[in-house]
Amino acid sequence: MRIFNYSSFKDQKWDTDILGYIAAIYKEVGKQELYLKQRPSELERLVEIAKIQSTEASNAIEGIVTTNTRIKQLVNEKTAPKNRNEQEIAGYRDVLNIIHENFDTISISRNYILQLHKIMYSHMNNPMAGQTKNVQNYISATYSDGHTETLFTPLSPFETPEALDRICEEYNRVIGNFELEPLIAIPIFIHDFLCIHPFNDGNGRISRLLTTLLLYRSGFYVGKYISLEAKIAKDKDLYYTALNQSQHKWHEGTEDVVPFIKYILGIILAAYKDFEDRFAIIEKKLPAIDMVRKATQTKIGRFTKQDIRELCPSLSVSSIEGALRKMVTAGELKREGVGKLIRYVRLK
Repeated sequence: MRIFNYSSFKDQKWDTDILGYIAAIYKEVGKQELYLKQRPSELERLVEIAKIQSTEASNAIEGIVTTNTRIKQLVNEKTAPKNRNEQEIAGYRDVLNIIHENFDTISISRNYILQLHKIMYSHMNNPMAGQTKNVQNYISATYSDGHTETLFTPLSPFETPEALDRICEEYNRVIGNFELEPLIAIPIFIHDFLCIHPFNDGNGRISRLLTTLLLYRSGFYVGKYISLEAKIAKDKDLYYTALNQSQHKWHEGTEDVVPFIKYILGIILAAYKDFEDRFAIIEKKLPAIDMVRKATQTKIGRFTKQDIRELCPSLSVSSIEGALRKMVTAGELKREGVGKLIRYVRLK
C-alpha cells in the first residue's frame, strides 16, 4: 500500500502562485471578519442562498438534478423527496446542515466520514451506506466516439479502511502540530481521499462536503456565504483536469499535487472575492433601486433576476422586480426573453 506521510510536504518549496493564493486568502479572511461584525443580519440571507446553491451544484456535477422550485423546497425542508434524485439531494442537504451547525465537534476520522456517508443516503435504501466499498472502482472517461478509458485505478476495497485511517491520522497530526499550512494540507487530504475513492458511490459529493468541513475547522468560513460547490460546477472540467494531473504516479508516492492545490486555492479565493463584492452592495442602507443598480454594475453580459437577488439578499423579490422594471423603462437595462428565460443586459 502507498505510504501517507504529510511531513514530506513540510519542507517543500512552494511556487509563487501558491504562496500568492495563500497570502490573498488570509487578507480576505481578515476583511470577512470585519464585515461580519458590521452587518450580520443582512449576511444571514447569504447563508440560505449558499445552502441552496451548494446542494444543487454538488449533486448536479454527478448528474443528480431536479427543478429550481423543488431544490428550494427540499433545502428548506418544506417537502418530502419524491424520487431517487430528490432522496440524494435531501441527504446532501442533511449532511451540509450538520456541518454548518456542528463542524467544531466533528473529528476528522474514518468513523465520522462513514457516518456522514450514511446520513447522505438516509432517505433511500442503500445497503452500502456508511460502509467502504466492496468492489473495485475505477475513474474513467467516456469520449465522443463512444469508447471509455480508465484514467485512474483507486485503492482496492481491502486496502481502503486502513488508508482512510492513515490520511485522517496524518492530517490531524500535521494540523495539530502546526507542521503544515492548513490551506496546503486541506487540498492534499481531499486529493488523497479522491484517490482512495473509498465508497461505491458518493465519493465526489462527500469530498466536497469534507472540503467545507476542513475549511470551517481551520477558520475559513467563506463556504457558509458563497457556494464553493457552485464555483466548482461552473467549470467542472478544470476540476477534473487538475485532479487527473495530480493523480499521475499517486500509487508510487511521486505524484505532483500542485495542480490540485492551485485549483482548490483558486476556488477559495474566488469565493472570498465574491463575498467582498456582495458585501459592497449591502454595506450602506440604499433605496432598493440604487442597491439593484449597484448590483447590475457588477455584471458583464446577460444576467437574471436570480443573479441580482443573490447580490441583494436584504431585498424582497418584488422590490428587485420593481427596480429592474424601472431600469428597463429608463433605458438603463435591456430585457430579453419571456417567463423563466428573461435575461437582462446593461446599456449604461
